[in-house]
Amino acid sequence: MEITEVRIRLVDDGREKLHAFCVITLDNSFVIHDLKIIEGPNGPFVSMPSRKLTTNCQRCGMKNALRSAFCNKCGSRQEEPVMKHQDGRPKLYADVAHPINSACRQMIQECVIPVYENELKRAKLPGYVSGFDHHDGEIAPPVPHGEALNRD
Repeated sequence: MEITEVRIRLVDDGREKLHAFCVITLDNSFVIHDLKIIEGPNGPFVSMPSRKLTTNCQRCGMKNALRSAFCNKCGSRQEEPVMKHQDGRPKLYADVAHPINSACRQMIQECVIPVYENELKRAKLPGYVSGFDHHDGEIAPPVPHGEALNRD
């Protein structure tokens, strides 16, 4: 498997841990959207796409966000979430796509982070246009993975 394309959309607010969104294409055949580049304790890392977890109201069955104190439909009090991370924090999100082993995760990191760093440099140039910006109803062409990293 090879990452054949990486698209980066920078997030403007520098105060947040989220720095960018990312789309990768595998083998020119399969696209994964909504990867996030987040500032971690050891620098930026790639976070997998995820969805917010919900729970059903015990009274009416309506889906509600896990941290909801009351049901959005009937207003009854909701119980605390039962799913927790190993460190005891409530688990609020679940990955929709993720690498099965650490070698695959490392490969994604090694492909995406340099493209992200290149996009940061490009963003400082006059006339910068993101590959995600719309022009005349079309998306600007992305930078192919190999070119963005200046590799053959």
